Amino acid sequence: MENGNHTSDFILLGLFNQTGAHLFLFVMMLTIVFNSLLGNALMIFLIHQDRRLHTPMYFLLSQLSLMDMMLVCTIVPKMAADYLTGNKFISLVGCGLQIFLFLTLGGGECLLLAAMSYDRYVAVCHPLRYPILMSWQLCLRMILGCWFLGAADGLMQAAATLSFPFCKSREIDHFFCEAPTLLRLACADTSVFGYAMYICCVLMLLVPISLILTSYTLILAAVLHMRSTEARKKAFVTCSSHLAVVGLFYGAAIFIYMRPKSYRSANHDKIVSAFYTIITPALNPLIYSLRNNEVKDALWKCMPQCSTLTHE
Repeated sequence: MENGNHTSDFILLGLFNQTGAHLFLFVMMLTIVFNSLLGNALMIFLIHQDRRLHTPMYFLLSQLSLMDMMLVCTIVPKMAADYLTGNKFISLVGCGLQIFLFLTLGGGECLLLAAMSYDRYVAVCHPLRYPILMSWQLCLRMILGCWFLGAADGLMQAAATLSFPFCKSREIDHFFCEAPTLLRLACADTSVFGYAMYICCVLMLLVPISLILTSYTLILAAVLHMRSTEARKKAFVTCSSHLAVVGLFYGAAIFIYMRPKSYRSANHDKIVSAFYTIITPALNPLIYSLRNNEVKDALWKCMPQCSTLTHE
């Protein structure tokens, strides 16, 4: 119940209701989240432990797993606590922090997927020059650039969103603080900022996806000219995992941020947001491990060591 201590706070309406069906969905969500954290943590551990995975490709993949883990931890703990305790209040600072982290990780992941597509382009189209064109120095610069640009986007949008006065209902029809949803509660004219934010989101989505499409067009042309069936199969298997992750991430993001306002509904936004903040991070390690023999070999190699540590 709202009281005087929460007059400046927002209220997150959440994703689930207090019904038997929604309780079942909530338990399923927690199971998926646990598997997501476990899978991504295991991916980072394997890449760190196995020397065969100490390559730019797997280092980029470890950053993707790290971003996915942080994204889940940004959204789910607060949502779960709200559902279990019934206390759905979130402070202005907490809301701003969620917006900043969400946009930092989401924007960073957009750019990271583009960097990973460049890595695959160099590996398939210029394998002999791979150590030069995809050097460790360039790899580190791309990773730092992804984090920096994502953080810059998150900081600007969070600061601008929270600068508006909020004098309408403080109920946010979502399960976390998202800038477009929060702007609907502002009592000032947000049309200029809303348009600028839309342009920013479009650029953060379209520029990386244009680079990804360009890379894979060149990869496809190179693969079709390969004479060896084995080499062609290896190239397809290597790239298909990344394309599956790109499709999941960008499909949901485009549905959320590039639809006209007239086609938006709160329920659809919440379902799709749950997909790319909860489901997709759980699928990413599965996609990469199931289609990647090097990761599976590293896992089998690690299992006896883990078993030994457990029994000590």
